[in-house]
Amino acid sequence: MLNTPNPTPVLCHASKKQEKSTGEASLIAAARGRIFASTVMTEILYVSDLDGTLLQEGAIVSPTSRRILSSLLAEGLPLTVASARSVVSMQQMLAGIGLKLPVIEFNGAFLSDLDTGKHTWICALEPQLSVEILAAIRACGHTPFVSTFDGERDRLYCGASQNPGMDWYIHDRQQSCDDRLTPVTDVGQGLADQIVCFTVIDREAPLRSLETQLKGGWGSQIKLHNQENRYFPGWFWLTVHHLHATKDRAVSRLLSQLDFVGAEVVAFGDEENDMGLFDLADRPVAVANAIPALKERATEVIGPNTQDSVALYLQADWRARCERRG
Repeated sequence: MLNTPNPTPVLCHASKKQEKSTGEASLIAAARGRIFASTVMTEILYVSDLDGTLLQEGAIVSPTSRRILSSLLAEGLPLTVASARSVVSMQQMLAGIGLKLPVIEFNGAFLSDLDTGKHTWICALEPQLSVEILAAIRACGHTPFVSTFDGERDRLYCGASQNPGMDWYIHDRQQSCDDRLTPVTDVGQGLADQIVCFTVIDREAPLRSLETQLKGGWGSQIKLHNQENRYFPGWFWLTVHHLHATKDRAVSRLLSQLDFVGAEVVAFGDEENDMGLFDLADRPVAVANAIPALKERATEVIGPNTQDSVALYLQADWRARCERRG
């Protein structure tokens, strides 16, 4: 599904409090209308990570999970997903499941409608900070991918590839017919837009060095994630976001938008970028393949992502809750 033009979204780095835009308000109203029409329970919100958690190996929703989720969502299950992925990528893998709530993309930089790709919340880097970060990345010999919102649509600015890890990402986006992909001779063109993420792809050692430099210069203003590409081992991705572009802040924002006041948050995850989400959640649930640090934060550890563990947990928990309500 292609990205469609967006209404004016709310920016998280605005210098003064902003009222909801007409576009944001209409999207939120539509989302609330869909969930309340399904007699959803507003006292709980389920939030699941995708890769390594809800998704099977190969980045797919298994037929079993798809069947379970479709049935539960039709009943009004209040579920959303929170991922480092873009909404374009989510649209392809979650098509037909019936997810009604806005989704959290780019680790919390966007709250977006899954069907249309329109954003109700954007947490972009400040313009001057973006200039400084790009200069620092270039000074270390890297050319980043630059993910932006240009006021009308999302873009993924892409310069010349420097290594096989970058080749893999470009090919993956081309194979997915990702209309954000914007080949340019100078990724600095993205500075004219609202930048939500710089993505640098290389081997582990160079990225650790770059991460150290970025933390030393701008650690109080940015959020960094450095993880191996699970689908192309040996190549790592260092992503740079606004300090407040996190899954937990996006969930808090979503709860406020939907008026889920006092709702219990049940969160599922497996990696470092789920730490804040687990700290926020009333019930953090780790899959068996999660990193040890995340399991330590969890109240429950379930089976691995390869065994439909999240979908089965949701099914059991939702059925029990519905039975208690009579």
